[in-house]
Amino acid sequence: MSSEGGAGAKKTLHPRLETGVPRLDFITKGGLIKGASYAVLGPPGSGKTVLAHQIAFWHVKHGGKALYVTLLTESHARMLANLEGMSFFDASVIPEKLHYISGYRQLESEGLKGLLELVRRAARQHQATLLILDGMDVAKDLARGDLTYKRFLQELQTFIGILGCTTLLLSPHDPAELLPETTAVDGIFALSLWLSGPRAVRELVTLKFRGSDALLGKHELEISDRGVIVHPRTEVQFADPVEQVEGERVRMGFGVPRLDESLHGGLLSGSTTMLLGAPGTGKTLLGLRFLLEGARQGQPGVYFGFYETSQRLIEKAEGVGMGDLRKHVDAGLIEIQWQPPLEHNMDALAERLLERIHERKVKRLRLFVDSVAGFRSAAVYPERMSRFFSALSHQLRMLDVTTLYSDETALFTPGVEVPQPDATAYVENVILLRYVELRSQLYRLISIMKMRESQYDSGIREFSITDKGITVADTFESAEAVLTGHAIMTEGVRDVRRKAPMGEKAKPRKRPQPKVRRKPAPRRRS
Repeated sequence: MSSEGGAGAKKTLHPRLETGVPRLDFITKGGLIKGASYAVLGPPGSGKTVLAHQIAFWHVKHGGKALYVTLLTESHARMLANLEGMSFFDASVIPEKLHYISGYRQLESEGLKGLLELVRRAARQHQATLLILDGMDVAKDLARGDLTYKRFLQELQTFIGILGCTTLLLSPHDPAELLPETTAVDGIFALSLWLSGPRAVRELVTLKFRGSDALLGKHELEISDRGVIVHPRTEVQFADPVEQVEGERVRMGFGVPRLDESLHGGLLSGSTTMLLGAPGTGKTLLGLRFLLEGARQGQPGVYFGFYETSQRLIEKAEGVGMGDLRKHVDAGLIEIQWQPPLEHNMDALAERLLERIHERKVKRLRLFVDSVAGFRSAAVYPERMSRFFSALSHQLRMLDVTTLYSDETALFTPGVEVPQPDATAYVENVILLRYVELRSQLYRLISIMKMRESQYDSGIREFSITDKGITVADTFESAEAVLTGHAIMTEGVRDVRRKAPMGEKAKPRKRPQPKVRRKPAPRRRS
């Protein structure tokens, strides 16, 4: 946080210590402040030790020296053995650059005063620029009272301030507890581990960060062989996109004549479209057709899906007249990103998608996300969905990506039930695919429900998928009730003909004759 005086005062920036933890420095807007002290709180298994070591190894790799003091009975060898599988682990820096000492016996025999003297002596001897005390709950338990423990923290901070050493204090306490170190330190990182149904969720919250702004609120984190990876909330991470769309907007067609005519040439580049439809109505195939049409014009495309592998998608496309999809995938013009059926993090998915788009460095990119339900299943907090997709869509729009989302509606309902009713707030266009039953036969219908910044034809048209491709016909003559899911024949229609499926000849139907009710014969009296 910069200090401001009177008019013309200059902003003072504190020197920073980078952590090397993916996106943690983004949350703290530059890293830890050098010489400051930070409490890292959280239950066992939440990632405190991994986080501290990841910061320590990154620090010594970039010229610093770290001192790791344990106050627990666990041996250093066992602790390091648990870290050997991490990609950041480097045994060659131990003990010259990363030095370990145990303060448990000193604390037990001489109390906090003896521990403080041990830390002072070791920090000077090893010229530490990063100090980590692991197991602060032990120090607090052995203190004679909160006042003694607070005095210890104050003296420790005074010493490290003179030394210019950044300090991490690790404690397994619940962040909700009011601990002495929460008022004495410059910053607090609270880690949590909890269950959302059968899923284990790890989160990080910055409760306090003196000297700078920080991104508040909960952010999911994961622990892998890379160590701790923080995933800031998408609606915060991309709240202020800096890139701007340049150049004239163009039309992005599907290559389906009647549909492109209805769209007056296609979707506007940089726009976001929701493709709604019941299962089996053809959303995936229409999305692939959108990517394929772009590839035929030399425009790159990305398929970001959750349900079908690359090979299965290509085989499906080949069965409906899109045989050249494989050629464009092999050439790299169309990229298929399939998310395996694992437990995903919603923000990590968005990061993966956007990072790959940045890596490709292409213009006029087409994107098909199949489907929104994949993100929805990864959401720990469903109430975030609207803000999440609003931020993601805005970021894609600023990158001049023309995005097509698919989402499922119910198979047969008396009305159009949108899975996410507020989706229309963050998409410019909505295309609806529906089944309709007419005289014991199912038809596919397509209609444009909404299109901002452009004229469009709102007529309802028959939509068919054959081995030759996707075809959209003229307006369906008996579909005035399509939005209710019940197509009916209008009374008084003289020429009653069945609209045949495309490729068949229309056959005349006999006009239903009214039933004649005969009067009952008078009964004879006996």
